[in-house]
Amino acid sequence: MGIIQQFKKASRISVLPVILIPAALGALGAFVWDEQFNFWLLLLTLIGSGAVHLFSNMINDLWDYYNGTDEAAKQADGAISTNSGFLTNGTWSVRTFAAVTWGLLAVAVICGIGLAFISGWMVLVFGALGALIAYFYVAPPIKFGYRGKGYSEIAILLSFGVLPVMGSYYVQTSQLDYRALLLSLPIGLLTTLILFNHHFLHWQADREAGKKTLVVVWGERRALMFSRTLLFLGCLALIACCAAGALPVYALLALPAVIPLYGAYGKLKDTNPNAAYAPLMGASVKATFRCGYLMLAALLIQGLL
Repeated sequence: MGIIQQFKKASRISVLPVILIPAALGALGAFVWDEQFNFWLLLLTLIGSGAVHLFSNMINDLWDYYNGTDEAAKQADGAISTNSGFLTNGTWSVRTFAAVTWGLLAVAVICGIGLAFISGWMVLVFGALGALIAYFYVAPPIKFGYRGKGYSEIAILLSFGVLPVMGSYYVQTSQLDYRALLLSLPIGLLTTLILFNHHFLHWQADREAGKKTLVVVWGERRALMFSRTLLFLGCLALIACCAAGALPVYALLALPAVIPLYGAYGKLKDTNPNAAYAPLMGASVKATFRCGYLMLAALLIQGLL
């Protein structure tokens, strides 16, 4: 496996759209609502956002490795590991993995400073909040991803909804708008659903390692009810965006993108083997990406008309 392929796997680059979609939504919001759009500012925003997201993926792997969570998932019967495996399998040394991880943060910081000089100091606030959430998700002394009180879900909603959408909008306009906050909710809630559903894949191993996700605290039945609630709230937020003018009414065509998710829920019981949750996880990713792309298309069409 070449260096580039190794980097792609180590950083889990395939899930990059979860941050690029909301960042693009914020910029298109500025284009539609304020007739302001700078492609180069968007490009720098996407590079910075993408770098901090890949940093988030790798710093989580790094601290899960230190905390023993990844090793527990590797040894647990039936658990499906969602990390790259580069540390537990010895593909990269801890030193190499850490160097690449912090290098990605350096790229994000450079992009943030550049954008702050052009658009205003608030860019640094958005960027710093995102980086701090990414780091302390599993890093001591906070480790809020281990506490099981909903902190993780709030952090994901902020990191993949509110901060990238509002931050990208601010980069383009140097101001804030309630419509950017509204626009952040459907994509943020659907992305929160992805991260929530992935806990089902290895919740027993998380329990053994002391990682108290809501799936561990609540159990499968109650957690599945909450998962469905997140999906409903995401759809409701999309309708609210259209009603408030943050999205054109034809953005409602994005709603059918979540229909396959209902089929995945229908195949699950109150308790299930870990492998049974893989289709739910896959359907969550596809639904979020498709819904996000359709929201982007709706804004772009509205801006061009």
